[in-house]
Amino acid sequence: MEGMAYGAGKAGGAFDPVTFFQQPQTILRIVSWLFSIVIFGCIANEGYVNRPDEVEEFCIFNRNQNACNYGVAMGTLAFLCCMAFLAVDIRFPQISSVKDRKKAVLADVGVSAFWSFMWFVGFCFLANQWQVSKPEDNPLREGGDAARAAITFSFFSIFTWGALTLFSLERLKSVSFEEEYNKLFTPQPSLPLI
Repeated sequence: MEGMAYGAGKAGGAFDPVTFFQQPQTILRIVSWLFSIVIFGCIANEGYVNRPDEVEEFCIFNRNQNACNYGVAMGTLAFLCCMAFLAVDIRFPQISSVKDRKKAVLADVGVSAFWSFMWFVGFCFLANQWQVSKPEDNPLREGGDAARAAITFSFFSIFTWGALTLFSLERLKSVSFEEEYNKLFTPQPSLPLI
């Protein structure tokens, strides 16, 4: 049990930042975090344009405010989820209860799968709205690169969050094995002989 990567036998140990940042799950979570910043930043910064004869700005994605709102909201929420689960990953080795470890891993599986799906929806929505955008709505061709970047990083986010889901499922198998091991091999108190 001592050699298990996610075992409770490691609970209470000192935090090793080098080992933590070399884990594939941590690297993917940081990449997903960066992707969410790019998506949010591109849409918030250059996602709203107006024609020369208009004062009010509209969303660059087919003048559909919902597309920009979706991108900004999902980027912000994904950013916060990445930060929260990075904190859970840092704290994970100090959790000694197998049940608490299992809850944390199950939450990670669910959240990662949810975000993979939400980025798939976001990619489809933004790509569709960009495709049907009219050139006359943006005669100066402002923000096109930012819109394409948001679409591209939405696409990449599908795979980073999907990979996080797979890593979380592997961690769940490890924690479930540990739970079963503890049930089977916990020493039972012996009854006194009378």
